[in-house]
Amino acid sequence: IESSTTSCVHDISDGGLAVALAEMCMAGGMGATLTFSPFDLTEAAFLFGEDQGRYLLTVSMIAAPMIMRDAGSAGVAALVIGKTGGDALTLPGAAPISLADLKTAHESWLPNYMAGAAP
Repeated sequence: IESSTTSCVHDISDGGLAVALAEMCMAGGMGATLTFSPFDLTEAAFLFGEDQGRYLLTVSMIAAPMIMRDAGSAGVAALVIGKTGGDALTLPGAAPISLADLKTAHESWLPNYMAGAAP
């Protein structure tokens, strides 16, 4: 994902791409828009497929072409799949999810569950 700020990386082995991206957005306080949709995978497989050999990186728009070149030279498959910015997480074909709502859902489900509150 191209970013105008600092770079970071997250593996997608626990929950897949969408979960890793949501965690990165909440941790960094910045939204993201996923603009790439694969043509050979179902949407669920693309967004939630877990794999220990795949990573999500955010890098500057200036560094992205160099990273893509270096990955290709090393035989590593890499794609630019979106951009960071704003205050919402937007996945392909879905309405934007505000970071505030995402954070509330992420942080409140266990206390609500333990209190016996309905989801």
